[in-house]
Amino acid sequence: MNKFRSSALLCLFILVVTAGCQPDADLDPQTSITFHTPGGWPEPAYKFEGNSLSQAGFELGKKIFYDPRLSRDNSVSCGSCHQQFSAFAQLGHNFSHGVDNKLGNRNSPALFNLNWHHGFFWDGGSNHIEVQPINPIQNPVEMDENLNNVVAKLAQDPEYKNRFQEVFGDETINSQRMLKALAQFMGMLVSDHSRYDKYITGAPGGSMSDAELRGLSVYRSKCSGCHTDPLFSDYSYRNNGLPVTALNDSGRARITLLAEDMHKFKVPSLRNLRYTAPYMHDGRFNTLNQVLDHYTSGIVSSATLDPLLQNGITLSAAERSDLLEFLNTLNDDEFISDKRFAQSE
Repeated sequence: MNKFRSSALLCLFILVVTAGCQPDADLDPQTSITFHTPGGWPEPAYKFEGNSLSQAGFELGKKIFYDPRLSRDNSVSCGSCHQQFSAFAQLGHNFSHGVDNKLGNRNSPALFNLNWHHGFFWDGGSNHIEVQPINPIQNPVEMDENLNNVVAKLAQDPEYKNRFQEVFGDETINSQRMLKALAQFMGMLVSDHSRYDKYITGAPGGSMSDAELRGLSVYRSKCSGCHTDPLFSDYSYRNNGLPVTALNDSGRARITLLAEDMHKFKVPSLRNLRYTAPYMHDGRFNTLNQVLDHYTSGIVSSATLDPLLQNGITLSAAERSDLLEFLNTLNDDEFISDKRFAQSE
């Protein structure tokens, strides 16, 4: 073998090995994650403006989401009350469960499709995804901590310094950066792979039975006024006629201080209901049949009762059965098992 050929082969070998050692462009931590609006969906309210979405930022947000150091006694994380297997709600808990085993007075809402929300919590007490986490962190019956203490805890961890360096360009850890990272993780919690979604888009696995299609018709005629597709909520605040309990939760009026908002709560999505029991703002109903019982015969009239519910919702036995079949098509198994959102080992 002559020297020229040997040199050429050596150079080729070096190029191959060097190329093999380069990071795959699709896996680059700054480019391998994107947010897109599913086809046929409205434009989201939050588009990561001023918060450049990256794989490293998403991973940092996930680490913070699952970190119990956000709470006073280092026992409660965001993921404690928002569990992936429960569509990021808290299965089986009527009320949120915080530090010192304290209970709140509202059910932990499911976290998905948050970029389309204009307000957060059952009463809309926060109007931006980047500041929403402040409330549970500082709430005395949830995390009972303050932002300065949280930042100080994270700043003591060398891994966090490295991660903040990677995402923001230097090791500075502050509350604004922490909240932006959390928004990157939470904003990517998009649930759009239910069987209904596949039916609408014609994707494989999107077949629906006759009963489910009849249930779709029942939904469109009797439920869609509040639970508007494709998000299956209009995210408005409404009084749905629940009997007032001893808690006497004023709902939206707690924020606006307006009498016309008494006992109004944000309309939840009908997606992922299989995983998110119990239902309503106070978790009073354990089953969907109990929910339908309320709408057909349990509505209590009041000055702020939503006009669409003045006469309740009439459902025959067949319509109820078909509607329940349809609601089952809105469950997104892929979402609750998506490894991207799972707590790291």
